[in-house]
Amino acid sequence: MKTILLHVHDDRGAEARLQAACDIARATGAHIRCVQLTAMPAMMMADAFGGAALAPSVMEELEAHDASVRLRLEARLAREDVSWDWRNWSSDPVPGLLFASRLTDLVILSLAQHMRQDVDDPLNLVADVVLGGRTPVLAMPATARHVDPTGCAIVAWDGSAPAAAALTRATPLLKRAQAVHIVTVEEADKDRFPSTEAAEYLARYGVAVELHALPREGAAIETILAETAVRLGADWMVMGVYGHGRMREMIFGGVTRALLRDTRIPLLLAH
Repeated sequence: MKTILLHVHDDRGAEARLQAACDIARATGAHIRCVQLTAMPAMMMADAFGGAALAPSVMEELEAHDASVRLRLEARLAREDVSWDWRNWSSDPVPGLLFASRLTDLVILSLAQHMRQDVDDPLNLVADVVLGGRTPVLAMPATARHVDPTGCAIVAWDGSAPAAAALTRATPLLKRAQAVHIVTVEEADKDRFPSTEAAEYLARYGVAVELHALPREGAAIETILAETAVRLGADWMVMGVYGHGRMREMIFGGVTRALLRDTRIPLLLAH
C-alpha cells in the first residue's frame, strides 16, 4: 500500500480522516495524496436570472474558504512524519474522487460526511465511491478519531466475490495487524466459498488468522458482527459490498446499511 487518497473537505469528519491517513501512512510507509474538490453550487447552475452576476462572488468565497482549509491542513501535515502532496480542482465529489483514485491503493472517506444532521443515511459519498471504482474505501464513522492498522482486524466473510475482493485488497494492511479474525455467520441455505480458503490465502502472506463460525439463531447478521467486533476488541473491519450505480439504495440495504449506520470502528470496504 503506497498511495492513500485523503479527501479534503471542511466537515465534521475531517480530523478523523486526517488521523487515519497519517496512521496508515506511518504504518506502511505510504504517500498521502490530499484531494480537495471545489464543487459549483447548484444555485449557480439553476439560476436563469442573475446567475452570471452571482457566480464570481460565490466562487471567490468558495475558493477563499478552500484556501484557508488548505493552509491549516498543510501546517498540520508539516508536523507529521509522512509524505504528502496536494491536488485541487473544480469537480463534484463523486466523479472527482473516482478520477483521483485510479492510481491509489486506498481512499479515506467519512460516513455521512455530507448529510444533514437530521438525515440518518450513511450511504451518499461512501456508496458511490465504493461501487463506482475499484479502489477500496476506508469509511471512518463519526465517533472514530483514528485507526490502528497494527491492532485487531475482523474480516466479515460470506464466501462471496465482494468478500474475496475486500480480503485481497486489505491484505497489505492485514499483514500488519497483530490479530486477524475471519468471522462467518452460518446460514443453512447458502453455499459458501469456505472461510478455510480465505485463511489459506492469508497464510501465504504470513498472516495467521483465527476462524469464527457463528450460528445465526434468528439474530440479525449485522448485530452478530457488531457484537463479535466488541467481544474481540476489533480496531477495524473488512467487508465486501454488492451492487453498482443507481442500484445502491437497494443493494446497500440490510447488513451493510446497518453496519455503516451504527459502526463504531472503521470499515474497509471493497466491491
